[in-house]
Amino acid sequence: MGIELSGPDATAFAKQGALHLRAALGAADLQGLESAICGLPPDQAGIRLHGILALRPLLAPSGAVGRVAAAVLGPAARAVRAILFDKSAAANWALPWHQDRTIAVSERVDVAGFGPWTVKRGLLHVAPPFEVLARMVTLRVHLDPVPESNAPLLIAPGSHRLGRIPESELTSVVERCGIAVCVADAGDIWLYSTPIVHCSEAASDPAHRRVLQVDFSAADPPGGLKWLGV
Repeated sequence: MGIELSGPDATAFAKQGALHLRAALGAADLQGLESAICGLPPDQAGIRLHGILALRPLLAPSGAVGRVAAAVLGPAARAVRAILFDKSAAANWALPWHQDRTIAVSERVDVAGFGPWTVKRGLLHVAPPFEVLARMVTLRVHLDPVPESNAPLLIAPGSHRLGRIPESELTSVVERCGIAVCVADAGDIWLYSTPIVHCSEAASDPAHRRVLQVDFSAADPPGGLKWLGV
């Protein structure tokens, strides 16, 4: 069964760039997700996922996770990058305010407006024009509870509408937009516009905080570039 993002939810997401979907995954869906990632090494700050076949039904437009993206992007929504974050006492990092600026692609094709190129954990990434990111959504699927003491994501509501923001202006943007704290229970999904300004503090009371973060797009990149996919 799909979901429809309409009415107040659609208005709030367009304005704020974020939406909290409580209890989006039931017990069976959570167990399926747990099973799909159970072989991954623990206590790593972030693991970029590719080729995990068990994840694909969950991320498909009709799947428990992918249907949320499809409610925004339509039935062509496709998972194009996934990262598993597991913040814990052994890996209790922090990231400053930033925008996500890169996409994962299958091979290098030099296209005007795309660059620089980087390799992250063996996977090829490139910074695209802002319009590519603006047409994407990011889902954060929570496998563990994330109270305020366990480093919930912080976002600057509405910052997704400001275009590519120079790093020197991020602080003033956050002061202008304010800060929202994205607490969650296991099974919740936070839906974001991919360019939203966000940060992650270290946990004051660290416990496992596993989050599957998935970027979705409904359009192929231009110029012969191809998504790496999940």
